[in-house]
Amino acid sequence: MPDHVRIFDTTLRDGEQAPGIALAEAEKLEIAEQLARLGVDVLEAGFPASSAGEFEAVRRIARNVKGPVIAALCRASDGDVDRAWEAIRDAQHGRLHVFISTSDIHMDSMLRMSREDVLEATRRAVRRARGYTEDVEYSAQDATRTDPEFMLEAFHAAVEEGATTLNVPDTVGYALPHEFAELVRAAREAMPEHVTISVHCHNDLGLAVANSLAGVLAGARQVEVAVNGIGERAGNCSLEELAMIVATRGQATGLAHGLHVKEIARTSRLVSKLTGYPVQPNKAVVGANAFAHESGIHQHGVLMNRATYEIMDPTAIGYEGSKIVLGKHSGRHAFADALAGLGVRLEPDALDRAFARFKDLADRKISLTDADLEAIAAEELGAGVGEAFVMESLAVAGGTHLSPTATVRLRRGEETVEDSAMGDGMIDAAYGAIGRATAVAATLVSYNVSAVTGGSDALGDVVVQLEVGGRLVTGRGLAPDVVEASARAYLAAINRALAVTSTEEVSA
Repeated sequence: MPDHVRIFDTTLRDGEQAPGIALAEAEKLEIAEQLARLGVDVLEAGFPASSAGEFEAVRRIARNVKGPVIAALCRASDGDVDRAWEAIRDAQHGRLHVFISTSDIHMDSMLRMSREDVLEATRRAVRRARGYTEDVEYSAQDATRTDPEFMLEAFHAAVEEGATTLNVPDTVGYALPHEFAELVRAAREAMPEHVTISVHCHNDLGLAVANSLAGVLAGARQVEVAVNGIGERAGNCSLEELAMIVATRGQATGLAHGLHVKEIARTSRLVSKLTGYPVQPNKAVVGANAFAHESGIHQHGVLMNRATYEIMDPTAIGYEGSKIVLGKHSGRHAFADALAGLGVRLEPDALDRAFARFKDLADRKISLTDADLEAIAAEELGAGVGEAFVMESLAVAGGTHLSPTATVRLRRGEETVEDSAMGDGMIDAAYGAIGRATAVAATLVSYNVSAVTGGSDALGDVVVQLEVGGRLVTGRGLAPDVVEASARAYLAAINRALAVTSTEEVSA
């Protein structure tokens, strides 16, 4: 029988720490519910002590998402442990994930603590967490640059206080696979059999998946991953890549997991749309080209027998093509049913707004595909409500002999504001008009435009990242016209910045 590997997903915690990602509460819940459908064993919902908004999002996930263990991250301090437990106490099964740095460079430069101080903090925090729940995980941050003997000493201290999972993180992506395997093997051999060894690898040298696999082959039975490999700096071990290595090469590795791999493609698309992080075309498993063949030789081989050039069946991962085609004559029930078929469920008010956007787009596009519908739902989930600015109209003009100008009309509650601006191009002019109308100073950090589907009538999907008041925020816009999509993305980012500022003022 193959050994079972537990999948610990940290998309909503480490993944969300990637620059520019700031998921709304509804977005985090939507992703969490999809991760539950995917079948992850542990879902790390967030870091409750980091902000009031993060706490509420973790608590909402803990109360509503069934199936996975719901984990909350906390530093090795009483306040963090208490806050994390308060957030997950209503979960069907909750886990407290305690961490502290153990490398000399972190202890000296960041913590200003001695080894004895770190060991005492470890004992105290794990003991406090164990008082709340039997499921406690302990992480020795920067383990791959830690003195191995001290890492084991910290692990022993955590186990003595009741930790049942010990995590070996390659926090800065420093290790090579053979080195990481040796470190994990040492931990496995030194710790009691009932303790699960976990691995958490970053991708700074492009080795996150390789190191995670090496760790699992060396005895780890939990692997910490993120959808699409998102996360701090170069990201984390990719969930879909590790999952399909185990699924495809199970006989060679002697390993198995409990994921419903048919949900992988849907999960990847949802995370990409809600975070604003596109998936590179040549990304393994979930990239647009992962099952595409342009070479005539490859095309001939695949037509004769798919297995000639494909080691995975794309339909097994969830790539089944578009089945639903909706247009301007479709009704609200058909729209809702189509979204439900895609695994997307919106609250009634959000559904009404999404349907209004659908009808608006359907008037300008002959038919909408599954990808279009997912993009519309993602735009609605990230749009925000309440005091958000709503675009009522946008007029732009420009040409070879005409300076680009834009006029925008926005509504905020009962108030309507209109302003105009000139720019280097029509998109730049639209951004200037929006900035004047909202009175929000923002700097455009990045801009990405893509077509949701193929063809000349494809919807333009624009993702922008702005710096507002020293904070990075992301916005998404969807429209048949790229100027309108760009303006919607810019306005969405400003609305998000205003919402974050309002939340901080309330919590303060």
